[in-house]
Amino acid sequence: MNYLAAHEPTGLIPVVSYARTSEDVRQRDGHGVRYQLRINERTAREHGCTVVATYTDNGLSASKEGAVRPGFDSLLVDLARGCTGSGQPISGVVSVADDRLYRRVEDLARFFAALTSRPGRIHVDPRGVRDPYSQEGLLHAVRSLDAAVTETRIRSRRLLDWHWARAIEGVPHSGPRPFGWQEDRVTLRSEEAKLVRQAIIDRIGGKAVRAIAREWCGLGVEGTRGGRPNAQTVTQIMTAPRVCGFRANRGELLLVPETGQPVLGLWEPIVVPNQWHAVCATFSPGSLYLHRGSGTPRLTGRGTAPRHLASGFLRCGAELPDGTTCGGALCAQKGRSKRSPYVYSCRSCRRCSISGPLADEILERQLFSEVRGEVRLSAAVRHRWQSGELGLEEKREIIASVFTRCLVRPGVKGDHSWDYSRIETVWRCADQVAPA
Repeated sequence: MNYLAAHEPTGLIPVVSYARTSEDVRQRDGHGVRYQLRINERTAREHGCTVVATYTDNGLSASKEGAVRPGFDSLLVDLARGCTGSGQPISGVVSVADDRLYRRVEDLARFFAALTSRPGRIHVDPRGVRDPYSQEGLLHAVRSLDAAVTETRIRSRRLLDWHWARAIEGVPHSGPRPFGWQEDRVTLRSEEAKLVRQAIIDRIGGKAVRAIAREWCGLGVEGTRGGRPNAQTVTQIMTAPRVCGFRANRGELLLVPETGQPVLGLWEPIVVPNQWHAVCATFSPGSLYLHRGSGTPRLTGRGTAPRHLASGFLRCGAELPDGTTCGGALCAQKGRSKRSPYVYSCRSCRRCSISGPLADEILERQLFSEVRGEVRLSAAVRHRWQSGELGLEEKREIIASVFTRCLVRPGVKGDHSWDYSRIETVWRCADQVAPA
């Protein structure tokens, strides 16, 4: 979020500008949000307004459930407060379209509650000025939301069909090259292909996956993204259908509709199908090692439950080169000290991590802080939590009902002291009591 210089009284209506893009994977320079902000400035001038602050979410979806948008959250906080962080009063919001602000019912409700929390505000877009307090203004917003939801569904269905059609023709996956193949994803990379072939033979012969991973590390092998091999990544490489030439889509082996036989990819295989079936048979059903990708179910059909209190709630507050906030999820992983046996780290930018016990303690302190007035826990919930009666799952449900965002600021390199101010929590606006 960037605050602009304060404006002298000019008779213009002070509004704040919001911009968002869903993706920025090609240029990664934030040009999409920059263009939107320029359009917002022009729109504001055309309708007698002046932009006093800007809020951006670059490369963040507004249609995915649970998506965190730091810029949008900051916008709502300032709207509810009535002014920007620099003290500029806010009399409205300008954006290029409603779907930049919200694509879900929950976000629509949050936005309108914050916008109309003070009287006399306006909502501006290139089509004109709207009255958010009127029935017409609300109906317009609902119609925009309905159109956005329909568009999202159609686009999602079209994208799934497109990926399926490519897969059924044996076209390789997009994205980073798979280990064992060149950048064209078709031609084998001889050194890596030999490693994969030998690993499959060794595994069928009874060798432990961890031993294979250690051998690869000893040889200085790196993954296609620069990571060190481990048991899980080696297993994923060996058991991927592509090693024997089969094509999969969303975790399922694709079959030719007419014959029921596996779809053959257009790339060079490393082993024959019998070897692939044999190496897959060495793993028991439901093995964690066989889980590939966030959209792929485990063989048992059950996902693993979070083992730590703050898992899934923390978002990265590191600043990216384009000036935007990363916003990536911080995931739990094994730590290297007794004081921090596990840590939460950002896998998106890899610039932010925090001690696991520290983060969990911060959330608990925030939860029971007497300063906060937005959300109050009942006495019964407090007693059950502090007495140890509540289980981890129940505690996580309470946290989800209380906080809308938990942003982690990067720590100071070399400073191992525990800084309890590193996590910025945004509380829900409504005064509610967590379930007992």
